[in-house]
Amino acid sequence: MRNHGVGSWAARRARMSPHWVAVVHDGREWTFAEVSSRANAMAHVLAERGVTKGDRVAYLGPNHPAFLETLFATGLLGAIFVPLNTRLAAPELAYILADSGAAVLVHAPLSIVDDLRDVPARLALDGLDLDDAPADPLDVDVADTDVCMIMFTSGTTGRPKGAMLTHANIAWNSVNLLLDIDLTSTEVTLVNAPMFHVAALNMTVLPTFLKGGRSVLMSAFDPAATLELIERYGVTYTFGVPAQYQMLARSPGWDAADLSSLRSVSCGGAPVPAALIETYQRRGLTFLQGYGLSEAAPGVTYLRADDSARKAGSAGTSVFFGDVRVVRADGSIVDTGEPGEILTEGPNVMAGYWGLPDATAEVLSPDGWLRTGDIAVLDDEGFAYIRDRVKDLIISGGENIYPAEVEDALYAHPAVAECAVVGVPDEKWGEVGRAFVVLASPADPAELLDFLAGRIAKYKVPKSVVFVDSLPRTGSGKVLKKRLR
Repeated sequence: MRNHGVGSWAARRARMSPHWVAVVHDGREWTFAEVSSRANAMAHVLAERGVTKGDRVAYLGPNHPAFLETLFATGLLGAIFVPLNTRLAAPELAYILADSGAAVLVHAPLSIVDDLRDVPARLALDGLDLDDAPADPLDVDVADTDVCMIMFTSGTTGRPKGAMLTHANIAWNSVNLLLDIDLTSTEVTLVNAPMFHVAALNMTVLPTFLKGGRSVLMSAFDPAATLELIERYGVTYTFGVPAQYQMLARSPGWDAADLSSLRSVSCGGAPVPAALIETYQRRGLTFLQGYGLSEAAPGVTYLRADDSARKAGSAGTSVFFGDVRVVRADGSIVDTGEPGEILTEGPNVMAGYWGLPDATAEVLSPDGWLRTGDIAVLDDEGFAYIRDRVKDLIISGGENIYPAEVEDALYAHPAVAECAVVGVPDEKWGEVGRAFVVLASPADPAELLDFLAGRIAKYKVPKSVVFVDSLPRTGSGKVLKKRLR
C-alpha cells in the first residue's frame, strides 16, 4: 500500500482477521472486513463531493461505527478528520468549522445542524446508502508525517485551538498504550466516553482496533447500561474520566454488578481522588491512572498494573516512546517532591496548532519539547503525581494552593458527591479558595470546612463553600473552572 496512515488500518486489519468482530453497537456486530468495506465506500462518497488530500472532513454525532468509518475514509483520501463535540452550542461548532476550513460536515440526525449557518457541504448519515458506492479500493499516497486529525482543545480558558495530530503521532500513541496495558487480540473494550474526546478514541478504540480486539460502543454514557454491557459482553478493559467512575460507583446496581471479566479500568482527564481509587480497589479491580493531553495524542505517563496498588494516586511514569521532565519557571529540573510544570517529548507530540504558529511556538520548543501547562511532583522513584493546571493555581498570601489537593481532601467526606475549588479575590490575601460542592447527602458549609481542618494546611482550607446542583463540564468531562470563577 502507498497509504501508510491510519486510513489504511481497516484494510490492513481486514487482511489479517477479516471475520473477527471489530465493533459492537446497539446489539449489532461489524467485522473488520465490513468496517474496511464501508470505510472504502465512504471514501468514494467523500471523493464524489470533491474531498481530496489535505481537505478537512468534520464529523458530528454520538459514538457509532459511522464515526470510525468516516475517520478511516478520510484517511484513505489523505484528508484530515475533525471530530466535533456534540455538546457544543451552534456558534461554538460554527467557529470550529470555520477555523478548520472543513470542506464537508458528516453528521448524524441532530437538530443542532439546522442551526448551523454558512457550514460546508453536509452529508447526512441517515440518508446515506454505502451499498451504492463503488467498491474498488482506494490507495492514495499518505505519509505517516501527514496530519491525520485536528483535535480541538476544550477551550476552558478561551477559544479552542486545533491540535494537529499526524498519522505517526496516533500510531506511536497506540504502540505506547499496547505496551502500557498489554492489550490482546481477544480484548473487549467498552467505549462509553465520547469518541470526539482524544482519550476515548486514541486510548481505547484505535489501539483495540489495531490489536484486533472488539470495541463495544455506547452512544452515551449511562451507569446502569454500562454495568449491564460489562456483564453481557465480558468486557475486559474500559476508559473513563473521574466523573464517570464516580457516577458508576454511586449507581444502584454497583454492589451487585458482575465485574469479574474486567482486567483493568483506566482513568484520565483530571486528577483522580484517592477515595475513588479505593472504591474500585475494594471491588478487586485494577484501577489504572494515566496523564495526557490532546497535544500529545494524548498519552504522556501511565501507571501500570504492577504498580497500581503500591502507587495508587500516581499517574505513573513516562510512556515507553516518550520522555518527561518536571521543571521550574526558569526551566531547571525540580527536586524530588517539588512542584513544577510537566514537559514531554516523543513521537506522539503534535505537529502544532492549526493556523496558530505563535501559539505553537509558546508551547513547543524547536527540539520538540511540549509545555503542558500542568503541574506535577515526582517521588523518589520518578512516579508523577498530578497537582493541577498552572492556570488553576491559587496564590494566597504568597503560598501556592493546588485545587486538586483540596478537592481530594473534600472527596473523603461522605456527603460530597462532586466538588471543584477555584480562587476568588480577597483584600487581605490576594485570593483565597472557594469550594463548589454537589451534595450526596445533607451537610452545611461549616461541617465541610471543619472536616478539612487538620487534613490539609490551614491556608489551603477554602474560605467559603457554595452548594450547586451540578458542576459545569466540557464534553470530555473536565470541570469548567473559568465558568465557576
